[in-house]
Amino acid sequence: MNKLRIRKLGAMSVGKMYALMMLVMSLLIAIPYGLFIIIFSLIGGAGAGSQDGIAGLAVGGGGIVFGLIFMIGIPIFYAVIGFIAGLISALVYNIFAGIIGGIEIEVENI
Repeated sequence: MNKLRIRKLGAMSVGKMYALMMLVMSLLIAIPYGLFIIIFSLIGGAGAGSQDGIAGLAVGGGGIVFGLIFMIGIPIFYAVIGFIAGLISALVYNIFAGIIGGIEIEVENI
């Protein structure tokens, strides 16, 4: 068994990894919710189904726009936040690893 020590993390690589993970996770949540918003605005009790004429089209159209913005905007927002969190996490790890030596991992050759 060999022991390895992680002494330093690349801040940009950790930031990119966090951004991608947050993007994928938020897509899993934002797409179903965005579709729910669109469907509910078109047929729901407070949506286009309860309005007549132009008012119904306005409410339904607004719901479609909001649902699409939700499905696109939330994942982008979470990716940016994930990137920033990854950068900060890597920088903090590097500071503490310089003080106490980093994380030790045990590996085995196969």
